[in-house]
Amino acid sequence: MIEFAIPWLQFAVCALLIGFAGHRLTRYADIISIRTGLPSSWIGLVLLSAATSLPELSTGISAVTLFDTPDIAMGDALGSCILNLAMLVALDALNRGESIYCRINQSHVLTAGFGIILIGIVGLTILTSGTIIGQALYHVSAYTPLVILIYFVAVRAAYTHERRISITVPVAQDADPLNLRQAIVRYAAAAAVVALVGSLLPSVGLQVVLLTGWEASFVGTLFVAMATSLPEFVVVISAVRRNAEDMAIAALLGSNLFDILIIALDDLAYTKGNIFAAVSPAHAASAFAAVIMNGIFVVALLYRPRNRLFGSIGWVSLSLVSIYFFSAYFLYLYEL
Repeated sequence: MIEFAIPWLQFAVCALLIGFAGHRLTRYADIISIRTGLPSSWIGLVLLSAATSLPELSTGISAVTLFDTPDIAMGDALGSCILNLAMLVALDALNRGESIYCRINQSHVLTAGFGIILIGIVGLTILTSGTIIGQALYHVSAYTPLVILIYFVAVRAAYTHERRISITVPVAQDADPLNLRQAIVRYAAAAAVVALVGSLLPSVGLQVVLLTGWEASFVGTLFVAMATSLPEFVVVISAVRRNAEDMAIAALLGSNLFDILIIALDDLAYTKGNIFAAVSPAHAASAFAAVIMNGIFVVALLYRPRNRLFGSIGWVSLSLVSIYFFSAYFLYLYEL
């Protein structure tokens, strides 16, 4: 009984450390935004999203290099994409009054659109990795350079688009005594904690797989992804308190882009072959679920629905959470 509980206890400790460091990341990123004058949405899209995705990065690299569990690396990245989009439900529910989609800036459509492209490429690459159109260059998938290129195009396009339009950025209260240098140093320290703890998660996840008999793809997509997505959840809670929903959504969508970049980096680090050919085809279902959820978000952002059930949740949130649980149930049935 004790042996069964130890991995879950280790998992909980890692999750708490990641959550605490994620809260600090949000605070220091906000200070950097104030001190530099950069828009909070841009900070959320690039700086904060990259930092909150460090657990997925360290988890993925250690999973493919140290523990030879590419399914955990792939499941963690794609599972985090789905979970990030499911967090929009919490953001909408915590927002009092009208729906969150009536308040946020429609420029997020650009980031969501690039997310659809990148996640769709990953899903198709998983399904075609064993065919003639899914060839690898040495041990790297032919689509990995394309994913890396599109990621940087997306970041550049978002920056250019933000300069073209006038965005109303919530005014943060500058009551923190930290200067820019102190904020950057502490931001880097918090990011290092997130990365270090994240690198331990594949080992813990592998222990869970051995004890329970569950498949690595299922454990990676659900449990490991939940732990590595804690920084994003902290961002959502902090954003509600600071009335900075646009920053939170930019961070969530930006994290999805960065998570797909992480899959490409995992492929580069996985020297035993093409990572897309080494993982379970079930991961394609996670990718397509994330694509559908991104599409629902785009529709909601353009349609701006106002009706809410019990004043707290609307059809968009119901759709997102339904797809999340359906994809999890599908993975569970697939791995039986």
